[in-house]
Amino acid sequence: MIKCLILKNGVNLISEIIELGDEVDSGEPDCRLVNPFQISSNEELNRWPTFTDQRSLMISSESVITIVEPSQSIHDKYKGLVL
Repeated sequence: MIKCLILKNGVNLISEIIELGDEVDSGEPDCRLVNPFQISSNEELNRWPTFTDQRSLMISSESVITIVEPSQSIHDKYKGLVL
């Protein structure tokens, strides 16, 4: 599922999210982000994180404030970049 995430550090992302739930030990990263992009204030999408070419990474749900549905324009931009 493609969702937008607002992280506690103020970063806004759009990514495919795979929640691992009970598959991981308590305190371990429990969400896999596939092809994450940072959403800038003017709705530009930039690969995130910028220091690696790795396109699948783990993150702890404790780092996330909320997860929401992307607007249609952001969703379309994202799909255009990952296809």
